[in-house]
Amino acid sequence: MPRPARDVPPPLELACLKALWSLREGNVRAVQQVVALSRPLAYTTIMTVLDRLVRKGKLTRRKVGRAFIYSPEASRDSMRRAALRELLDGFFDGSEAELLEFLRPVAVPAPSAPPAHEDRQIDTVLL
Repeated sequence: MPRPARDVPPPLELACLKALWSLREGNVRAVQQVVALSRPLAYTTIMTVLDRLVRKGKLTRRKVGRAFIYSPEASRDSMRRAALRELLDGFFDGSEAELLEFLRPVAVPAPSAPPAHEDRQIDTVLL
């Protein structure tokens, strides 16, 4: 049975989406230059990823001369919502309350001083 499609893109697709969100639109070379700041990849790799994102409906493209210009179809906020929904469904049974409880800071007890007799034992061992 095929796996259901995820709404959250894998890391390389997300890197290309982030590049296009910052550029607003761009060709393969422009996206490659932005992605290369954190992850140097071949032109053809970026082109393949962008084509995959077009097929998934996350990007649109239009032909300008001999090149395609890509634009994000999916917004950053829609991707964030999809990621949070996946997190909620996968780890918290869809419960926002459980997620908030999990994120609530836990009071960490202050470290206690070791008993005095342990200090003497350590000093004896070191001598």
